[in-house]
Amino acid sequence: MAERKAILVMGAGDATGGAIASRFAREGYVACVARRHADKLAPLVAAIETAGGTARAFGCDARVEAEVIELFASIEREVGPLEAVVFNIGANVQFSITETSERVYRKVWEMAALAGFLTGREAAKVMLPRARGSIIFTGATASLRGRANFSAFAGAKFALRALAQSMARELGPQGIHVAHPIIDGAIDTVFIRESFPELYQRKEQDGILNPEHIAETYWQIHCQPRDCWVHELDLRPWTETF
Repeated sequence: MAERKAILVMGAGDATGGAIASRFAREGYVACVARRHADKLAPLVAAIETAGGTARAFGCDARVEAEVIELFASIEREVGPLEAVVFNIGANVQFSITETSERVYRKVWEMAALAGFLTGREAAKVMLPRARGSIIFTGATASLRGRANFSAFAGAKFALRALAQSMARELGPQGIHVAHPIIDGAIDTVFIRESFPELYQRKEQDGILNPEHIAETYWQIHCQPRDCWVHELDLRPWTETF
């Protein structure tokens, strides 16, 4: 019996993370999806299974080292070798610099930077002995430039980008593909639909990002031959200025 290949999506939900997990599941991967509370992943797991795929839900606080270590050990032990790991935790908050508390700044950094480090490190540990695998960190506009009122988010996303660059240079020669796609624009989510209805109207003109199209790009990154690996690329609607 062939060994089952697995993908881990850290920060899976009903939008981008869920779409990525579903895309890999269609290719026969066991979609291991993780967020702090595993019960919230039940609809995603059910949708993947209804479509003929296989999925496993895991509860994990990605900021806690012991929980991340155990998550990777459980997947490798119970599911199969991790061929792809996607770090997709969002931590987007907006506060003026004078209203940004130490607690807010620390929490955002823990979610977007520390958690990315822990996830990337454990991914490297399991992939290096096999000399293969993809590690993909989801970036944002804030990964490249800071905006007013986004000091915490931009600081954390800058750190995540630096981590991805460092890992790519270290792990690439050892067979591990590390990529950092930058999502520049609003994504078709319930949050955008309910909180920014005027922005959401752009969907009719393909003016916001479709999670399934983002997921397709992630799948293509994973499939790239190593003579043509991409490290960083940007995805944005045609209407988005840059």
